[in-house]
Amino acid sequence: MCLGIPGRIVEITTDIMAKADVAGTRKEINLMLVEDVRIGDYVIVHAGFAIQKVNEQEAQETLRILKEFTEGMSP
Repeated sequence: MCLGIPGRIVEITTDIMAKADVAGTRKEINLMLVEDVRIGDYVIVHAGFAIQKVNEQEAQETLRILKEFTEGMSP
């Protein structure tokens, strides 16, 4: 199963690399698959790559659903 998780861009480090806050964890991600990404944008992160830009509302809703799902899996 593949899962992309929304992340907010917090720093652009090179032409194709950035740091993103993904569910409270900072990850280095590759931006080569998306265009015109800026600090503060939300992207879907999969396997270390940003694969799609999303708006903040969609990102927050997805993060909320993922949190509910993982909390439901706790013993």
